[in-house]
Amino acid sequence: QVQVVESGGGLVQPGGSLRLSCTASGSIFTIDAMRWFRQAPGKQRELVATLNTDGNTYYADSVKGRFTISRDDAKNTVYLQMNSLKSEDTAAYYCNADLRYGLGGSWGQGTQVTVSS
Repeated sequence: QVQVVESGGGLVQPGGSLRLSCTASGSIFTIDAMRWFRQAPGKQRELVATLNTDGNTYYADSVKGRFTISRDDAKNTVYLQMNSLKSEDTAAYYCNADLRYGLGGSWGQGTQVTVSS
């Protein structure tokens, strides 16, 4: 069992930056990868970034070059650094864990990111 808590969202202007945090708890040893998702009103949930335990990363084309996923193992935390933010990035952001045997962790409440002038 793995639980996550997201934080760091807020209101920023276009072109600004924000760093989201996701702290995991529970059976941390079962995690194979951490992922960031987002969901905007009227849209399906979208995979934004993935960080595997071996350090390999994946980014959606829409955020590639602007977002960076990283982790701090000592804090059981994964981050999403978001730069050059656009209004299209406005969404509720969630993290989740890929667990062994194709299982997933529990969803947190998410953190809202609003990009507006």
